[in-house]
Amino acid sequence: MQHVTLVPLDLRYANVIFKLSSDPHVKNALGIKVEKIEDTKAFLLFAIEEERQKRSLSRMIVNDENEIIGLTTLKHINSEKKQSHIGSWLGYPYWGKGYNEAAKKEIFKIAFLDLQLSYVFAGAKTNNVRSLKAQEKLPYISLHVEDRFPDEHSALENEINSSCVLHVVSREKFLNWLDLQNKGEKYEGIKN
Repeated sequence: MQHVTLVPLDLRYANVIFKLSSDPHVKNALGIKVEKIEDTKAFLLFAIEEERQKRSLSRMIVNDENEIIGLTTLKHINSEKKQSHIGSWLGYPYWGKGYNEAAKKEIFKIAFLDLQLSYVFAGAKTNNVRSLKAQEKLPYISLHVEDRFPDEHSALENEINSSCVLHVVSREKFLNWLDLQNKGEKYEGIKN
């Protein structure tokens, strides 16, 4: 698995984020209008304020070469229900290289260990095949939970104004997976 570091948003990196998010592959997948650097700066200021209000938590994804390669966000954080939704994107040059799983591992550690959430929902438009495939690769995700969480599914479809699929990562399932990963790393260091 690739290794990434998650760092807080910073306006100083607006140019890098603008360049990555304005690539047609990313822009079209996200369905966003990124026309000029000011759009990215406005988004960053909004996301920073959302975090200050404890409604979301966004992080820049940085690879081992110290390059910003995308963003990941826990949004609609509900402390009472102990849940949120996740949104992530990677710059096009970093697609298909294992960075999605690495970034998810780090943001879910924040969600379940730091924020003590119970559930993080991952949704996608039914026609966003790349996103759905990326989610399906996560070994700790529960797929197609629309019937278990109808209110979350409905809210997602209303927000996006499109037909969506809903998946969820539970604290228990992720932490069990993480524990197995940590045990596996310990055994890899043992020589026969």
